[in-house]
Amino acid sequence: MLTLDRHAVAEALPFDRLIDAIESAFRSGAMAPERTHHSIEVPGNADATLLLMPAWRPGKSLGVKIATIFPGNARRTLPSVNATYLLCDAQTGQPRAILDGMELTIRRTAAASALASRYLSRSDASTLLMVGTGKLAPSLIEAHASVRTLSNVLVWGRRRQAAEQVRASLAGTMSVSVVDDLESAVRQADIVSCATLATEPIIRGAWLSEGQHIDLVGAFRPDMREADGEALSRAEVYVDTRAGALSEAGDIIQAMANGDLQERDIVGDLFDLARGTCRGRESARAITLFKSVGTALEDLAAAELAIARAATRS
Repeated sequence: MLTLDRHAVAEALPFDRLIDAIESAFRSGAMAPERTHHSIEVPGNADATLLLMPAWRPGKSLGVKIATIFPGNARRTLPSVNATYLLCDAQTGQPRAILDGMELTIRRTAAASALASRYLSRSDASTLLMVGTGKLAPSLIEAHASVRTLSNVLVWGRRRQAAEQVRASLAGTMSVSVVDDLESAVRQADIVSCATLATEPIIRGAWLSEGQHIDLVGAFRPDMREADGEALSRAEVYVDTRAGALSEAGDIIQAMANGDLQERDIVGDLFDLARGTCRGRESARAITLFKSVGTALEDLAAAELAIARAATRS
């Protein structure tokens, strides 16, 4: 059985190939039941969470991501989130590979945003603003740069030191500038990619300009949000999957609860875009907004691509 660690997963999933693989997966589809959460008691600490995300293509591949979230690990100087991906043969159930689930998740999440950008951002978009400085930030920048020719990349974070670290991680691959004024940076960006743990809006609709594309990646729970209601009401809204967005995406759920968005206002999801059943950007003046929460379909597509490429190199 093949085993791919973090470095091997990253090497096996270049963004140009991964974006195409995820697009193909949304076009062809797969079985991807709703993710399940289990609360795990941890004596002396806050309860942990076990998260299971299965997906399969009948007769082809079967996979499941197993993620654990242990809030108490922060006091042990250990990562709070860990993940492993198991890929099996869907004809026999035999294990085929074990992959590092964190790197797989980071790269497929960034690739999904870039896929949406390929349909929704202006083809001449050249300035990207990255809002957030977590592990996803460098990959989101690289993924967006793989579908648009970016001449200006800006990074904003609540802590300037963390933003400088993102900039340094990309040194030698592209020119990145750290900014302190978020409003000014949003106003000048063609693409705004936001991946934070915000529970209150940090992207304001009043700051948005015609022709922009907004990529919201954080706010993966109903009680979280990164953009205010005005941003949602001004934009043409797209999501990765309707089911996930309507049950988990705080930006969507709260905007609907406040009357800033109706379910019918969601133009389409990645299934619709990949299959050509809904429009992407049609006007250079439109503001487009993509909200993702992730789906096991993306994990499966990434895992299949990773082992296929790793097998050809072995």
